[in-house]
Amino acid sequence: MNTSNIKKYAPQARNDFIAAMRKQAAKYGITADSILPAEQKGGLLLIGDQVFPLSVMKPRDKLIKRIQTSSFEQTIDYIAYSWFNRLCAIRYMECKGLLDHGRRVLSSADGSAGLPQILEECLDIELPGLNTSRVAELKLDGNKDEELYRELLLAQCHALNQVMPLLFEQVSDESELLLPDNLTKTDSLIRDLVSSIPEEDWSDVQIIGWLYQFYISEKKDQVIGKVVKSEDIPAATQLFTPNWIVKYLVQNSVGRLWMMAQPDSTLASEWEYYIQPAEQSDEVNAQLKQLIDVRISEDGDTLNPESITVLDPACGKRYIHTFNNTSYMLV
Repeated sequence: MNTSNIKKYAPQARNDFIAAMRKQAAKYGITADSILPAEQKGGLLLIGDQVFPLSVMKPRDKLIKRIQTSSFEQTIDYIAYSWFNRLCAIRYMECKGLLDHGRRVLSSADGSAGLPQILEECLDIELPGLNTSRVAELKLDGNKDEELYRELLLAQCHALNQVMPLLFEQVSDESELLLPDNLTKTDSLIRDLVSSIPEEDWSDVQIIGWLYQFYISEKKDQVIGKVVKSEDIPAATQLFTPNWIVKYLVQNSVGRLWMMAQPDSTLASEWEYYIQPAEQSDEVNAQLKQLIDVRISEDGDTLNPESITVLDPACGKRYIHTFNNTSYMLV
């Protein structure tokens, strides 16, 4: 994979996402320096000289509480990355045709950075919790594309949370509040994501890992070599593990154990990173055989790959590799 486009896009994207979240928070009277009081007037909420629907009060209060628990900077940084991560995952899925409704959520039907296909064909879209009557009303109005697209995007995120909760955390009220406005405009975060990285680069799932690595690269450079605060530990220590390293680790741990138990197996010939073990003394070979015999006696007549556990004490992220039709997650 050519990572040059990702390396150019992701660090700037971090700054852009954080700036967008800051701007959205300021819209609701929340900045790093102050939090304006809010006053309820009937079905409206007054913040400074701005008027909002009363529905803003609950998520705003949750956002304030989160800021008070950690800090303004940490909260903005976390929510910015959450939206970056969600949008990148949706982009990957739409390029691979993995969304149930078959429409693109971030790009046009032809893959370009134009009006999202889901917006153009919204009357035919069904998503859990999406109010189709409301969608039709906004679409027929003709002037509410921004409001409509926001509802469609949030509905897509909610739907993905139901099937992939580990990848799509529950979209909480405060993160929805900071989702920027004007998402369909030419200078939006979404348009930039689609136009900055060619679609062919999305063909490999490793792009998600590289996006993360380059997203935090600037912050990593800022904290590395210094006394690292607890909130900066991920930026200083977490690195994306390329697929070839994962294969090397699994083939020479789980794979080696399998070959010790099945010496007549030809499976190792298919492993490009497998290293034949060095010759051992009779004493060491006897100890290794005893270990294998114990595992076989626990599993039955033969070693069961699904019973093998592997510890990587220096691993900061989870990664998965399939060996002998079994997926192994090293943590």
